[in-house]
Amino acid sequence: TKVDPAARPAAVGLLGCGVMAGLGAAMNTGGVTRGDSVAVIGCGGVGDAAVAGAALAGATTIIAIDTDARKLDWARKFGATHTVDATAEDPVEAIRAATGGFGADVVIDAVGRPETWKQAFYARDLAGTVVLVGVPTPEMTVEVPLLDVFGRGGALKSSWYGDCLPSRDFPMLTELYLQGRLDLDAFVTEEIALDQVEQAFARMHHGDVLRSVVVLP
Repeated sequence: TKVDPAARPAAVGLLGCGVMAGLGAAMNTGGVTRGDSVAVIGCGGVGDAAVAGAALAGATTIIAIDTDARKLDWARKFGATHTVDATAEDPVEAIRAATGGFGADVVIDAVGRPETWKQAFYARDLAGTVVLVGVPTPEMTVEVPLLDVFGRGGALKSSWYGDCLPSRDFPMLTELYLQGRLDLDAFVTEEIALDQVEQAFARMHHGDVLRSVVVLP
């Protein structure tokens, strides 16, 4: 997909995967709009992109949840208005407290584990939307009372690559980047050479980076 060549390749190249997945989970799948409350569980690269997407869409309450204080700091820079340390407080109760007791209009699970999906399910407002963008492993299962699914209404969605249409979304997001309205540069923790990939994987597994971008000479 061709985009404006004035854009920094290392930044807009991230639209080719995780950043688009997070942005799209909020803007496309979740349908976040002006005045919404949004909670994002898991604030790595995809989760922080969902935070940025919610902010871009006009959400007024954006709650970031993680177990790593560094990631919560990153989320604030992308637009989170509230942060929740899941090791210190119950995420569901914290999300409800930040939304007047109701729960969030849209809750995005960027982790993809049964426990985080259930948190998302119960942390949304009645008739709210749950978006699963974190990818579970094949053996993972989730069990909830069917009456809760019926009684709470709303929508339970999965987001494949942020429901992205590249020919529509890439040029639009690149233009927002060039206008200074979408900080894609903030996702680029480092630029590396191809022979530094193994070390970059180690930093990724330790949670030290959002994105390491390989730049070919």
